[in-house]
Amino acid sequence: MTTEIHLAQQPEADELLGRSPLAALVGMLLDQQVPMEWAFSGPYTITQRLGGDDLDAGQIAAYDPEAFATLLSEKPAVHRYPGSMAKRIQQLCRFLVDEYGGDAAAVWSDAKTGKELLDRLKALPGFGAQKAQIFLALLGKQYGVRPTGWREAAGPYGEADCYRSAADITGPESLSKVREFKQEAKRAAKAAKASGN
Repeated sequence: MTTEIHLAQQPEADELLGRSPLAALVGMLLDQQVPMEWAFSGPYTITQRLGGDDLDAGQIAAYDPEAFATLLSEKPAVHRYPGSMAKRIQQLCRFLVDEYGGDAAAVWSDAKTGKELLDRLKALPGFGAQKAQIFLALLGKQYGVRPTGWREAAGPYGEADCYRSAADITGPESLSKVREFKQEAKRAAKAAKASGN
């Protein structure tokens, strides 16, 4: 897997996301309550602090939890909530070690259908239904992972020519469009709540 990615909007961080299945999964895990670029640059920051050139699920799973939380908390912090995200990343890595021999790409490499892949993604610690669909759409749209029915399984995030999520970001212009979409969705949800619907 080597693909041109622009999620972190930083060349080194995006290069890692383009070649590392685990970095892509960890970036998606971090993508909540912080700007997308911050979330997706997190795997590169962690890699640098661990002194390697890629993330290793076995190394992270076995890392002392307190030391790993400290590593994520160093300035600049990897996430707004570095302690809880450190726990989540370690849970994800332990799951990958136990279920897939530490190989993140094994989650999707032999999935026959979009539904099967979605089920595998939803089984990952920290991946709810929406995050799993967005990551499935990201795999299909940008990494070329397209089992039968992947667009349908990804729901609205799988639609072509839309700007809903990280799956649709290919540069600064599409990042702006995704931000606009999210802000509009928030406004609509607020308006619906205010009107009692």
